[in-house]
Amino acid sequence: MRCVAIRHVAFEDLGIWEAEIAAHGYEVVYLDAGVDDLAPFASAELGFVLGGPVGVADLEDYPVLAEEAALLVSRVTSGLPTLAVCLGAQLLAHALGGAVERGEPEVGWGAVDLTPEAAGTPLRHLEGIPVLHWHGDRIVPPAGATVLASTPATPCQAFAYGSALALQLHPEVDAERIERWLIGHTGELRSLGVSVTALRERSREVGDDAAVAGILMIREWLRGQGKGGS
Repeated sequence: MRCVAIRHVAFEDLGIWEAEIAAHGYEVVYLDAGVDDLAPFASAELGFVLGGPVGVADLEDYPVLAEEAALLVSRVTSGLPTLAVCLGAQLLAHALGGAVERGEPEVGWGAVDLTPEAAGTPLRHLEGIPVLHWHGDRIVPPAGATVLASTPATPCQAFAYGSALALQLHPEVDAERIERWLIGHTGELRSLGVSVTALRERSREVGDDAAVAGILMIREWLRGQGKGGS
């Protein structure tokens, strides 16, 4: 079985999820957007579209984003398990007829409010746990989607649609490797006035709890796909 993950920047990878995915019997393959042929994503037993510093507003400048959106729709139509994170979630919402708007930037660690519909779903493991947020856009979910989480600044932090789960938040992040994010996104952090020192320290404080919650979440989601594993 293959897990194919579309990646936009090297440090926004599957993070703490990767070992859990492999433990469930999947071969993990990364495809780099704009470099690799993305066709294998369409039929992979498991598919992820990860985050990145571009967005739906950049479709004209980065045509690969339109290709990813079409591939996401293809997977959902085929009923293939798909998990879209941040940029991936925005592309999925856009492709399914929702929208992506400029929102209030959220960069840092904070809990999300789960909706009643999230009870009994893998997101239940995130309740009360600070997770990483790193976005300036917000999703308007497509018709037929089930919103699962929110924050005061972002009414749709997660939604489910058919075989897909979309997360604006980042439960996959390995806080022990947060320095790659701090370096890679230094321009954005400076423009928003976010303290790198404070974000680094907060990552150390909450990273272990976030990792446990993120692993439990992805483990339950994987088991729900009917695949093998531990």
